[in-house]
Order: sequence, then C-alpha cells, then structure tokens
Amino acid sequence: MRLGALLVFILMWASSSLSAGLSNVRDAGPQRRCFDRACNPRIGNLALGRVLSTQSVCGSNSSERFCFFKQSARPRGKQSCSAAKCARCDAAAPGQAHPAAAMSDSSFRHPDTWWQSAEGVEEETLQLDLETKFLFTHLILVFRSPRPAAMLLERSQDFGRTWRTIRYFAHDCETMFGLAEGLPVGEGAATCTSKYSGALPCTRGEVIYRALSPWHSVDPYGLAAQNQLAVTNLRVRLLRRQQCPCQAKRRGAAALPMEHYAIYDFIVKGSCLCNGHADHCVPAQGYRPGPEKASSMVHGKCVCRHNTAGDHCERCAPLYNDLPWQAANGIMGTPHACQKCKCGGHARSCRFSRGLWLATGRRRGGVCNDCLHNTEGRHCQNCKRGFYRDPSRPKTAPDSCKRCFCHPVGSVPSGGGTPCDPSSGKCTCKPGVEGPHCDKCIRGYWGFHEYGCRPCDCAGGCDPYTGDCKCECIEGNLGSPKWFCVAKFDYVLVVKVMSAHDKGSHAEVEVKIKKILHQNPRLKIQQGSVTLYPESWTVQGCTCPILNPGYEYVVAGHKNWKTGRLAMNTRSFVKPWKTSLGPKLLHIIRKDCGRR
Repeated sequence: MRLGALLVFILMWASSSLSAGLSNVRDAGPQRRCFDRACNPRIGNLALGRVLSTQSVCGSNSSERFCFFKQSARPRGKQSCSAAKCARCDAAAPGQAHPAAAMSDSSFRHPDTWWQSAEGVEEETLQLDLETKFLFTHLILVFRSPRPAAMLLERSQDFGRTWRTIRYFAHDCETMFGLAEGLPVGEGAATCTSKYSGALPCTRGEVIYRALSPWHSVDPYGLAAQNQLAVTNLRVRLLRRQQCPCQAKRRGAAALPMEHYAIYDFIVKGSCLCNGHADHCVPAQGYRPGPEKASSMVHGKCVCRHNTAGDHCERCAPLYNDLPWQAANGIMGTPHACQKCKCGGHARSCRFSRGLWLATGRRRGGVCNDCLHNTEGRHCQNCKRGFYRDPSRPKTAPDSCKRCFCHPVGSVPSGGGTPCDPSSGKCTCKPGVEGPHCDKCIRGYWGFHEYGCRPCDCAGGCDPYTGDCKCECIEGNLGSPKWFCVAKFDYVLVVKVMSAHDKGSHAEVEVKIKKILHQNPRLKIQQGSVTLYPESWTVQGCTCPILNPGYEYVVAGHKNWKTGRLAMNTRSFVKPWKTSLGPKLLHIIRKDCGRR
C-alpha cells in the first residue's frame, strides 16, 4: 500500500473508531462544538516537529558504503528481483546523511528521506520522548530496509520511569517470544502478531499498530480508554534483522553491505489529552522543537473550555467547583461542564466539598474560598462580624457590606455577637446611653462605661464625664427693694475674693473688705481680711453662691450666731461689684429699709 492511500485509510479509521458520538461533534462549527458538546483536538502525527532518538546513525564516524534492493512487491520468479543498488552514507555530508530526524519529517514534502542505522547493527532502539501526556491511537512505520524478523513496541506513561510492552511483532511468535499468536498472556497483556514481520517487500514494508480495536465503539475520554491510550514516551525495539529474499537469488549479493535498518517514516498518530474539554492546543512547558518546523504540529497544552483548567483540562476552573469535575462523554457528546459556585461576586475561587454535595442531594457542593469585600460564609452570603449589609446596595456590589460604627463600650452586641444589626447597621445602646453610634450618655446620666451610664444624683443634671452636678445659682436682683429689706441681712460688704477652699461640708472663702455698706450693730467687722463660709452641698455637688478668686463682689448675708461665722447660702445676695451699685444699695438700706 502506498503511503498516501495508507494515510487516507488511517484517518478514516480514526474518525470512526474513537466513538460514534465524536464524529457528530466534529461536524459542528468550531465554536458550537465546544459550547454545549464534548470536543477534542484534531488527530495528527505526534512525532512531527519533535526529536526522535536512535542508538546509531550510519556514517557517524566516517563515510560508509551500503547496498539495498528496491523490491517493493513479492517477486514471481528469479528474474523478478532487480539488481542491488549501492550508495554511501556520511553523517557529515548533507546530501549523504540519513539522521533520525528524517523519520519524523513531512512524508509529503520529503518522501524519499530516511534514517539508517550503522552497518552490522543487530539490535536498535527508536524512541520518542514527549513533553507531556498525549493520547496515542496508532503507529505506522514505513521501512526502507526489510522489516525486522522480531521487534516490540513499548510505551511509558510516567516519562520513562516505567515501561510496558504493548505489542510483539515476530515472524514466529512462539520461537521468538514464547507466545501464541494473537493470544494475550493474562488480562491486559500484549499480544504478538506475525502480520508485519515478513521479509517482503524488501522496501516500503509497513508495520501498523492500533491502540484500540476498530470494531468496538469506545468513549475516548473514559478512564479505561485513557489508561490504554495515554503516553509520554514511545519506544520501538528492533531485535532481529532479516535479509531481503532477493539477496539469496542474485549472484554476489550475499557479500554486499546490507546489514542495517532503514526507515522512511515513523508516524505516531494521536492528539493532546484534553478529556473532551478542548478543541485546540498550544505548546506545553518543556517542549523541544525538532530540527524542522511543522505547521501541523500537535501541541500538548489544552486551551480549555467548559469552565475547566489545567494542561489537560483535568480540573475545574478556580470559581467553577460547584459540581465534581468530569470528563466529557465521547459517546453521547455530553460536555459535563463545570458549574460556577454561588459566591455572589465576593470570591475568586471555590473548592468542591463532597460532603456538602451529598448532603444537598448531589445538586451543589461548592464552598467559596477567601471571601472578599468583608463577607464570609459558605457562599460569602454574610457580612463579617463588625459589618452590616447596606440595604441600598445590591448584594453582589463590592461595597454592600459596610463597617459597623457602634461604640464597643456603649453598645450591646446584636444576635450572634455582632456589634450592630447585620441587616440595617443600627446600634443597640446600653442603659443610659444614646446616639446613632451609642457613644454618649443620655442627658441626666454620666459615667460612660462598660455597664452604660448611671443617673445623675442631682435634679439639675450633671457633668456627663465626672457626674458633678450643674449648679444654677440665682444671681441677686435689686429690682425689688422690699425683698432686700425683708431679708434683714447682717452684713453688706464690698469684697475682693483672695482664695477659696472646699472643705467638704462647707467652703471657706478668704476675702479682703473694700467697703462696709452695712452691718448688724452686734457685729464688729473691721476693715481687712475676713473669711466667708458658703454652704457646700456635697450630695448635690454644688456650692452657692459662686465666688471666684480675683474678682470683686458685693455680698450680703447672715451671721451664724452659733458658730460665729459669716455664712453664705442661696438666701444670700451676691453680685459682681460695680461702682454704680454703691449709691443704689445705700439708698435702699437707708431710705427703703430705714437702717443706718
């Protein structure tokens, strides 16, 4: 079979054998097919554009001669074998070099390039190392030399740490490998085939391996299929050469240098592994380009759709973990897209909780991570402690949770220990406390503290910080001479206050007498300094009248005849001194009251 016809056959088989559902997916447009259906990147040659390694290359040390038969069909007689042809191989000469890269170049652009081993090599190893995990569907080898009498195909799924044989090829399976043809030894074991180990044709003989049976429809995204198809490294071990039958038929051909392996094409069909969640791939980390650039390169990092993430779309995107991740279904075409968590726009990621998922009847399992915007809760549905939901803002707004401004001393925590009502932000004040933020005492209360504010001990109110009563001493009024006369004051003095001292039960005010306007004849007040005794009501916190040091007053009061003190109280007359008061007071005392 010619290579062009072979590739057409392989591509037809690939589109039908992966799954019936997948072919329907591919008929849709590129955007539509990955919107609500399972999708997969195209199948291509994984070896194209990558580095193939071999143990040897002809002409690597010096130019060497080699010969070959161009017999591409089974000869019908002795005369059907054409004469052998010979040439030279020199790895240092571009026109005579046959490097390993020739196996992975384009079969259409370079149909007559090949790799050739060193002369006399009995065993050879060809290896393709991939930068990430791919899906491997089939292998095609097109030999320039006769196909090996025995070879095997191995794969690794862990970047070469372990290897597994997936197919044996031998002219005689029993003799070479101790295996009956077509029968696996144990479940999942590789089988042996003799189909591709014949000596003819002497050139362009093919070896084909199919990873999946073409007669069974299988979900390519299912776990069983991926365990069978996934590959990170592929290795072909050529174990035994065999001669072209023409070599024995042509005189003198037995002495010609034909003991080598030569391969035109090493084609590894597959695609990047995307679990049905991508239709396009880009270069993966660690990719090493081969010597020839290829426009149809199959890259290994998926451009994920269906809200998935990862090099192989093997997990849900950070904010789409409300349901467990699933690969798409390649038979039914169901995408199994990841569902967005309900975080109200207040989280950048969420995690899947299997316990929550089971508890909700497998409807929802997302738990939001690291809630933003002062929110908290499984779905960032609550404001944090110390914040409240602003009813005027949408719940999804970044500023929907506002800080509580309740004073921590003056407010009572709301339900759940929050400083304010989480739905309105209102503060609940402690006893005796008021204000929008509960930060001050109600009028008539004092002592802002953790227990609230206590009532003042005086009727007229008190200082909110100290509790001192607010004294409202009534200033004397001379508008009614009758009142002044009825009071029958023992003394009327003009004084200057020198100092004042609160003694607890009373106050002592040292004054200097400036003028004596009147005194009871029984009193013997002299010019100079005397002490006045205003009554101090310590229970109420007030001392009346008020006499401030440094000021001059006219004072009128009575003597406490029991103590001999010049007393001052609320019945006394006190007024700041003005010179105009002198004549007026003297007139009242002498004319209205009739005293001297």
